[in-house]
Amino acid sequence: MAGTDILIGIDAGTSVIKAVAFDLAGRQLASAAVPNRYATAADGSATQPLGQTWDDCARALRELGELVEGLAGRTAALAVTGQGDGTWLAGAGNRPVGDAWLWLDARAAPTVERLAHCAENRARFEATGTGLNTCQMGSQIAHMQSFRPELLEAAEVALHCKDWLYLNLTGVRATDPSEASFTFGNYRNRQYDDTVIAALGLEAQRHLLPPIVEGTEVTHPLSAAAAAATGLRAGTPVSLGYVDMVMTALGAGVYGGGGEDVACSTVGSTGVHMRAVRWQDVHLKEEGTGYVICLPVPGVVTQVQTNMAATLNVDWALGLAGDALKAFGHEVSHKELVSRIDAWLSESQPGQIVYHPYISEAGERGPFVNAQARAGFTGFSQYHGFPDLLRAVTEGLGHAMRDCYAAMGKLPGELRLTGGAARSGALRKIFSASVDAPVRVSARDEAGAAGAAMMAAVAIGAYKSMDDCVNEWVIPLLGAPEAPDAGLVDAYHRIFPAYQSARQALVPVWDQLSRARRPSGE
Repeated sequence: MAGTDILIGIDAGTSVIKAVAFDLAGRQLASAAVPNRYATAADGSATQPLGQTWDDCARALRELGELVEGLAGRTAALAVTGQGDGTWLAGAGNRPVGDAWLWLDARAAPTVERLAHCAENRARFEATGTGLNTCQMGSQIAHMQSFRPELLEAAEVALHCKDWLYLNLTGVRATDPSEASFTFGNYRNRQYDDTVIAALGLEAQRHLLPPIVEGTEVTHPLSAAAAAATGLRAGTPVSLGYVDMVMTALGAGVYGGGGEDVACSTVGSTGVHMRAVRWQDVHLKEEGTGYVICLPVPGVVTQVQTNMAATLNVDWALGLAGDALKAFGHEVSHKELVSRIDAWLSESQPGQIVYHPYISEAGERGPFVNAQARAGFTGFSQYHGFPDLLRAVTEGLGHAMRDCYAAMGKLPGELRLTGGAARSGALRKIFSASVDAPVRVSARDEAGAAGAAMMAAVAIGAYKSMDDCVNEWVIPLLGAPEAPDAGLVDAYHRIFPAYQSARQALVPVWDQLSRARRPSGE
């Protein structure tokens, strides 16, 4: 497209939907964001209207057009990524079938428990490299098959969030190699696997799985309807990105730069911890947890362990302080509470209290899977106050990070950090000490959108390979290494065994609590 100089990355996350403009060399030009909205209920459901999500995406693109002069005519291509897992069903005429079940949805827990104990589950894990949990489309469709069959009967295709947006942008039903292979396929060949589908008991639903499209090689044109909704030009090439966690990691530096012992953690609402390896070098855990997710690089995948909740724990702790102040007539914003974190941490002593950050209603998925796991403290005394509580919560995120990397074989030699928590110097020190490795932070503001845009850049030939794109878009933006604090390393080395021992010992307690909370006879 002659005369074009802009790439757009769309990142449809759990909290916000963003549209970000970059020039062809990877410099961010402008960003527009629309808050995302979803509903939760006491039954463990977490749902989001499909139509609302497309409307919000289109709005973000229109608002980006207000920030960038001549955006429609200057856009060479756009790409879309989004929140992973979950189930977005579309039926006749590509109309939604109910609301999407998000990755936060916990209703499939009993189905996961049943499938996890089937003899076929190990073969499923060997193919996908991915532990079974309530987040995944496979688990959710299996649950629907037993308890909500009317949803599947009305559906013609099962999509993920980014796939739904791609359908609205292009009219094409498709998914990408990353989500296809870790849910229903094999990371070695990036295709669907009949053994996996059979292990999930979903042979009868095989027709719902859309074609797999490699977004660095194939694009589809923006439809006339989508052009009218977004303000962009019909026919603009659209690339289907990989799932958001690997797009964010790609944009933040999980791959490239000559380091073979590099890892990347995204510490936002969730905690995502990954390292890039050749698919032949994947280490599959005996316990059958974690993810293996393909990168848009031939032969390279990421080994991944994910915490269901990361900064959600910090938000909860800060909310306690805010509620207490509000009871006495003092309204304090979340931003004001966040600004006080470093000061509170300075008033406390490290390595004194164990906190398990399993605050999500869906339990935990990394480095173990337990839908009944819940957050808790061990080690409080009458002399501890709110600063100690907050430190324990933040250190719990560091312990969870170490727990995840240890499950991949060894701790990293360098940690590249992204997500909201990366902005806090105190939290960076905690994470660096937890894994005993220097931390580097990318100056990239919108790593997820950048990762998607990088795929579009390769797809249209702006770069010959993803390696070339990484060398210009990613590596120059990495900051200087921040060495771990020796005192903190020692403190966390002493307390981490207690963290692991306590979470292993609490398994029967979580089960007892789950039963105790159910109404009599349920």
